[in-house]
Amino acid sequence: MNVVATKKDLINQINEYKTRQQTIGFVPTMGYLHEGHIKLLEEARKANDIVVLSIFVNPLQFGPNEDFDSYPRNPMRDEELARHAGADLIFLPSVTEMYPEKPSYSVTVQSRVNVLCGKSREGHFDGVATVLTKLFNLVKPDRAYFGMKDAQQVAVVDGLINEFHFPIDLVPVDTVREADGLAKSSRNVYLSELERKQAPAIYRSLLTAQNAIAQGERDKEKIKEIISFAISKETDGMIDYVEILSYPSLDELNIISGKIIIAVAVKFIKARLIDNIMIEV
Repeated sequence: MNVVATKKDLINQINEYKTRQQTIGFVPTMGYLHEGHIKLLEEARKANDIVVLSIFVNPLQFGPNEDFDSYPRNPMRDEELARHAGADLIFLPSVTEMYPEKPSYSVTVQSRVNVLCGKSREGHFDGVATVLTKLFNLVKPDRAYFGMKDAQQVAVVDGLINEFHFPIDLVPVDTVREADGLAKSSRNVYLSELERKQAPAIYRSLLTAQNAIAQGERDKEKIKEIISFAISKETDGMIDYVEILSYPSLDELNIISGKIIIAVAVKFIKARLIDNIMIEV
């Protein structure tokens, strides 16, 4: 496995792969790898000749009061995990390598962002789309792998690939969960012992909603009430949102039908957790 820190070295290595006509699977991350990231690497390993992992904590997608400086980082541990998961190349750039000067251009996302996390994180997905545009052009992957835990991000990436005609297959990968149902996340380390015990209630509330829909409930507000009640009863977290939308367009629904996402975000003292389930109604 090779580790490169500059765009020049990355391009040279990618050109070598392309000369050999090797397919490239790409897993872009912000590091502090967990089982969810490992699953992405494993899926990429199954379908590609080469697996490229990027580790870059992207400042453009953090708001002024968000946790960029304190975001967990452990590149040495990440390299070891990536090696065991089958990565061939890690791109580990600095901020100045990716943004050597104040950006003259950026990507502005105009759809699929004014709901869910995008509603309270203005500019977040512009930062995501900008860095992914850079990375896609550098890595030139055949396939890109993203976890469905952040389903809104997957929807935005889907739009980015289609809008700019990137010759990339987007591969969504199911959320990886702890044994008690909590979605794997780098931010789980910020939970207190009590919060960690309470947090699985988020996923249980989604399963309760799924069961209600399976039994015939189609009133969106009633489903949202079921989720909110369960989370409020079982946790000390503050509900940021409970939403039911079409997917991947993320449009509002008057009645539950078609492919939908039920998504929640809950704020604990030092961590904001998101989760979702997809249902075909």
